[in-house]
Amino acid sequence: MTTTHTENLRLAPLKENLQNVIYGKGDCIDVMIVALLAGGSVLIEDVPGVGKTTLAKALAKSLDAKFHRIQFTPDLLPADILGSSIYNPVSGDFRFEAGPIFCNILLADEINRASPRTQSALLEAMNESQVTIEGQRRPLAQPFLVIATENPIEFHGTYPLPEAQLDRFLVRLALGYPAADVEVDILKAHARNHPLDRIGPVLDLEQVRQVQQEVTNVHVDDSILEYIVEIVHATRSDNRLGLGISTRGSLMLSRAAQAHAYYESRDYVIPDDVLWCAPHVLPHRVILTSKTRYSGAGTKQIVSDIISRIKVPV
Repeated sequence: MTTTHTENLRLAPLKENLQNVIYGKGDCIDVMIVALLAGGSVLIEDVPGVGKTTLAKALAKSLDAKFHRIQFTPDLLPADILGSSIYNPVSGDFRFEAGPIFCNILLADEINRASPRTQSALLEAMNESQVTIEGQRRPLAQPFLVIATENPIEFHGTYPLPEAQLDRFLVRLALGYPAADVEVDILKAHARNHPLDRIGPVLDLEQVRQVQQEVTNVHVDDSILEYIVEIVHATRSDNRLGLGISTRGSLMLSRAAQAHAYYESRDYVIPDDVLWCAPHVLPHRVILTSKTRYSGAGTKQIVSDIISRIKVPV
């Protein structure tokens, strides 16, 4: 890797592929690629119809990855995700039927429409890349990535995600509505066929595993680690927050900073990497106090305020 501040040329075809499907959302695509490099899961929260599912499909197709989609509904059961053993009356034994979680990219569509019990079926997979079914541990394919979409909590028929599950998502992002001129381009692009039909693989799974390993070798200086810890500890003592950042959150911020440095063709992390990642990695891990919630302040605003008061290492 070079030490320039330009986008990693190895990953440029992937970004171009995604931009050919999702128009005008280059920043969101950057976040998605950084999450892939860091090996972390992604939560996309937005209103229906802005391209959440399409982005997940485009990523899977760009990597030629095994892709499964689960439509989360109130009657979905954990076994519908993980799989179960089925009795064979002829042989008299049980045969394990793998669930859709055994893939490279799992799209958990409208995850907050399922019950908390069903949502929790993903916890072990997201944290340890394995699942325990009927007492037996089963490893998942590598790379493994959960991309979950959710509608805003105010929508009818949704359940808030448990804090333990939110903490397992590396990043949370929102696509938002496109600008008017971009929406015109979208209509033109969809006039004859779907843009997904016009893209193909630009990286294979072995290359993804290789770059994920290279990300772990990106150097993080002690001063950067101390900066991350100072940010995290500040959230735990802020009286506007009822719950601060966990140790898992600090680990994920460090890994995301490594991935962003790699994405920009650097083999070392700088404070700007931490500052770029923090708005995507931290806000969904904190809980506001009741007083703060009623004041109208948001988690993103408060995390930004906390970071602005901490001295950036030189």
